Amino acid sequence: MPTHFKWKKLGKVFDPTNYKFSCNSIGYSQAPQTLILNDRVRVYFSTRQLDKINKYLSHIAYVDFNLEMNEILDVSNKEVIPLGDLGTFDEHGIFPINIVKEDNRILAFTTGINRKLSVQVDASIGLAISYDNGKTFNKIGSGPVMTSSLQEPFLVADGFVKKINDIYYMWYIFGSKWKKFSPNSDPDRVYRIAYAISKDALNWTKNSHQIIQNRLNNEECQAMPSVIKIGKMYHMFFCYRHAFRFRERKNKSYKIGYAFSKDLKIWKREDRLGGFYNLKNINNWDSEMQCYPHIFEVNSKIFLLYNGNDFGARGFGLAQLDNLEDFI
Repeated sequence: MPTHFKWKKLGKVFDPTNYKFSCNSIGYSQAPQTLILNDRVRVYFSTRQLDKINKYLSHIAYVDFNLEMNEILDVSNKEVIPLGDLGTFDEHGIFPINIVKEDNRILAFTTGINRKLSVQVDASIGLAISYDNGKTFNKIGSGPVMTSSLQEPFLVADGFVKKINDIYYMWYIFGSKWKKFSPNSDPDRVYRIAYAISKDALNWTKNSHQIIQNRLNNEECQAMPSVIKIGKMYHMFFCYRHAFRFRERKNKSYKIGYAFSKDLKIWKREDRLGGFYNLKNINNWDSEMQCYPHIFEVNSKIFLLYNGNDFGARGFGLAQLDNLEDFI
């Protein structure tokens, strides 16, 4: 059994409404994820723009912090990665983007969003590459590298990738069903966490099975897995919620979950050990919701970024691991 995580919450560290981005966003900095550079930590996120028919388009932007994560150095002032062309998998947004730094290039695994008629959206995972330290990315093509299949019929998204011993491991989500929870309601989605492996980051072998057990009920939704190795153990943080009425009721909205593994495949869920289970809130910015976690290491310190109320409409916060020595 791993050690209990003890987090020091540092509060909300970024508010997108204080900045202007190239897409003329109306707020939101959802799903913050990091690129560690020599002199800074670049945090990518998805911000929102209203289109001509008053619907959201999600765009990628970033903010640069110093290595201590206590000072903002810069924000992106031009398009990081364009949305897809008419009819493509990422025509209506990219949310989220996950970064893998290699020798002379930076890989970005994107979740592309495209609208549907009978349900709200579908999603697939794409790949783009940067050669300018992550300021801009070029897609490898117009289609995805991971998408729906026989066992995963829709909503393949939230890819988080680590390269370990020359193998790429991806933890991601896939949709299991859309359901109307009342006769007059819009359909809501149910999705689970799975994993896949690849030798080249292009061709993926999926396991197509849920790897994190449910805690709430059989219609629990699990999203945004983030994995780190500390000591001899792998640790996954993710968020989970009820499938229905999660927007209106605090007790049904997103919370941060935790699981651990020795082999990257079999995971044991223990939310209480993750340290967010009963953690007190700061200034109520995350009093109703904690979602989209991202755990990372910089300068021998472990941090966790996450969004608060209203899915990150007013920014993201930061927590620092207080008992790292207990894991090593």
